[in-house]
Amino acid sequence: IFYKYEGGSPSGSHKTNTAVPQIYYNAEAGTELVTTETGAGQWGSALAWSGNQFGLPVEVYQVKLSYEQKPYRKAFIETCGASIYPSPSDKTEYGKKVLADDPDCPGSLGIAISEAIEACISSGGTAKYSLGSVLSHVLMHQTVIGIEAIQQLEKAGEYPDVVVGCTGGGSNFAGIAFPFMGQKLRGEASKKNLRFVATEPAACPSLTKGVYAYDFGDTAMMTPLIKSHTLGASFIPPKVHSGGLRYHAMAPLISHLKELGYLDARAVRQTAAFDAGASFFRSEGILPAPEATHAIEGALHEALDAKTKGDNRVILFNMCGHGHFDMAAWEKYTAGEMEDFEFPDHLMEEALKTVPGLNGVDWPMPDAK
Repeated sequence: IFYKYEGGSPSGSHKTNTAVPQIYYNAEAGTELVTTETGAGQWGSALAWSGNQFGLPVEVYQVKLSYEQKPYRKAFIETCGASIYPSPSDKTEYGKKVLADDPDCPGSLGIAISEAIEACISSGGTAKYSLGSVLSHVLMHQTVIGIEAIQQLEKAGEYPDVVVGCTGGGSNFAGIAFPFMGQKLRGEASKKNLRFVATEPAACPSLTKGVYAYDFGDTAMMTPLIKSHTLGASFIPPKVHSGGLRYHAMAPLISHLKELGYLDARAVRQTAAFDAGASFFRSEGILPAPEATHAIEGALHEALDAKTKGDNRVILFNMCGHGHFDMAAWEKYTAGEMEDFEFPDHLMEEALKTVPGLNGVDWPMPDAK
C-alpha cells in the first residue's frame, strides 16, 4: 500500500495546490477581494494563507456545523488576515432567509457557496468568487498530486493495480487519479487492468445514490447548471464530521467518467472510516483528517479483498490532509460517541423535486466533431 501525503502544506491539506494559483491570477488581474465557502475549513485555510502571501483580502463563509466543530480553523484563517463567518449568516440576504426559515440550520456547502457568490455579486465588481473543488480548473491544479505519484512510484519500481481517493466535490480524487487515468486511456498504463475507486460518506453519497442530471451547484440556485451526480441542491447533509465531503454534487468530469464505467464508487459509514483512520495513525504516525479516513478505509478494503483472493495487489491512495484541527471528532470517536448516518430515501425523493435536469431541463452532449 502506497499513499501520497498532502498534509505537509501550510494549510495541512491538498487545497493549497489550487489556492495559490487562484489567488495569484486574481492578484495579477487587480481583484480587490476574493470570497469563498469552506466546509471542514481546509479550503478556507488554504485560500486565506495564499491571500496573505499575495496581499489579497479573503472572505470565507464556513458551514456552521464545521465552524462550531473546528474552532481552530477560524483562528488559522483569521491569523492569515482573512475574515470568516458561520454559514448561514446574517451577512447576506440569502443567509438571513435561511436563518428565518430555520434558526438552527447546521448549514451546507451549497448554502455557503450561495452566500459567497452573493457577497461577490454585491461588491460592485471589486470582488471575485473562488471555488476549491468541483470545477475543472481546480481538478487540473490538483493533478500535480498524481503526476508526482507516477514519478515517485517509478523510483520505487512499482505501479498501482488500483487508485483510491475520497470524494466530496472531487478535487482530491481527481488529483491522484486523473494522471493515471490519462495513462490508461492513452494505452500507456503499465497495468492494463488498472482500476479507480472513489470512496464517499454514506451520509452524503452523491456517486452511489445520486442521479446524473443537470443541477445547481448551490442552494440558492445562483450558479450555472452542471451535469453531475447530485442529491439535489436543496439537500442538507447530516451532521457528520467529514465537513469537506458534505456536498450534494460531484465534479462533472468525475461524474462523466463514472457514467462511462471508468471508475467505481463505494459509500463508507463514518465509524468504519474512523476505524481505518485510527489504524493508519497507529501504524504511520500521521493523524488523518476525517475526510482522508474514507480513502484509508477504501485502501484497507482493497487490501483485505486482495488477501482473501490471494492477489498480489499494489494499492495507491491519497492521504489528503492531517486531522490536527479535527480533535473534537477524534475525541468523540475515542469516547465511543460517534454516530453513523445513512442517506434516507425520503430526503432523496424530496431533493430530486428541485433538480432541473429531472424537471424538463436537459441537453445532449456536444457532438464529438
